[in-house]
Amino acid sequence: MRQIVLDTETTGLEVSQGHRIIEIGCIELINRRVTGNHWHHYINPEREIDSGAFEVHGISSDFLQDKSRFTELAEDFLSYVAGAELVIHNAPFDVGFLDNELALLEPSAASLKESCTILDTLLLARQKHPGQKNNLDALCKRYGIDNSHRSLHGALLDARILADVYLAMTGGQTSLGLDAEQGGSAQQQVEVQPIESGQPLPRWQVDEAARQANQEYIEFLATQHEDPAWK
Repeated sequence: MRQIVLDTETTGLEVSQGHRIIEIGCIELINRRVTGNHWHHYINPEREIDSGAFEVHGISSDFLQDKSRFTELAEDFLSYVAGAELVIHNAPFDVGFLDNELALLEPSAASLKESCTILDTLLLARQKHPGQKNNLDALCKRYGIDNSHRSLHGALLDARILADVYLAMTGGQTSLGLDAEQGGSAQQQVEVQPIESGQPLPRWQVDEAARQANQEYIEFLATQHEDPAWK
């Protein structure tokens, strides 16, 4: 089974106000294993970024000036996701923006749902944990996934984190020991998925294009701060 864990960053919250996608990050899973075949691009939206959106992701209009426009990436993107199940947190938001980008290229363009199936992990989390916070940070805490390096949102980073959350959330494992306080032992509450002997552990692999894009962004951020924390 081929799944694509996907996230986007945008110039603002509302498609109806003309906001556009500025970053797409995708992580490929084959039979629930990370393959290293990811798809990641920053995108020139041809419009300004709202200040509120900038505070969330830290991506500026200046940084995006020399990046590809969606029209230059659309064919490659559609080929990459074709036939896969898209795993997205709050899917209507991302799918709405992606469908809008496709419609801007071709008004009669088919919806993404016509070439992919879509799994919304927010709906899945609400079913599993009703009445609780189910944003990505809350799910990381619940499933013991380290997201301490996530000071700002980023499409590829968030897709990587969501891949870990999705695999934990659908693999039969619950938060270690926390649920035991409400009845039952930790052993009864946690179902651990063993790793078979000799089975390779998943490893993140970054191609040269993604590494260069990330380096460019780090260098750009360094010009915006006198003493950047990552130095």
